[in-house]
Amino acid sequence: YSRVIPMTRFRPCIDLHAGVVKQIVGSTLSDDPDRPPVENFVAKRSPAEFAALYAQAQLEGGHVIMLGPGNEASALAALAAYPGGLQIGGGINPQNATRYLDAGASHVIVTSYVFRDGRLDEERLAEMVKAVGPRRLVLDLSCRRRAPGGPFYVVTDRWQKFTDLTVDGTTLRRL
Repeated sequence: YSRVIPMTRFRPCIDLHAGVVKQIVGSTLSDDPDRPPVENFVAKRSPAEFAALYAQAQLEGGHVIMLGPGNEASALAALAAYPGGLQIGGGINPQNATRYLDAGASHVIVTSYVFRDGRLDEERLAEMVKAVGPRRLVLDLSCRRRAPGGPFYVVTDRWQKFTDLTVDGTTLRRL
C-alpha cells in the first residue's frame, strides 16, 4: 500500500491595517479608537514589495484584505505589483468591485456586504454576481463559535458581528 500525500500549497496574504501589512488577532479589531487591535506582527516592507515577492515566486491564490479605512492606496499598489495574482477583500461592493478587478485583482472577496441584520441577503449576493460574475466572486465565510463546542457561524465586520448562518455541509453545498 502506497499513499501519496499532496504537496502543501502556500497561499500568500497581505492583511492591511492603516496602509501597513500586519498580522492582527482577528477579534481584537474594532471601530473603537480607544481600543487598538492586538498585533502579532507589523511588517517593514510595503504591500507592493510583498506582492512582487509573491509574483516572483509564482504563488497563486493569495489575497489582499483591507481591514478598515486608509488602505486603498496600499492595496492598489499591491495589485499593480502582481496583476492577476491576488484577490482583494475588505469593503467590496457592487459599486467598487470592478475598479479593483480593473486594477489587477483576480477576484473580489465579500462578506459584510452580502450580510444585513445578521442574515445572508440573497439580493445583495445577486448584485455582486451581476457586477463581477460568479467566476470572479469569492464569498468569504469567516466563522467563529458562539460557544465552545458549538456550531460555527459566519462573522462579519472584522470578525465582530455574528450572523445566523452556520458553516456546515448544507450551507457549503447551497452556496
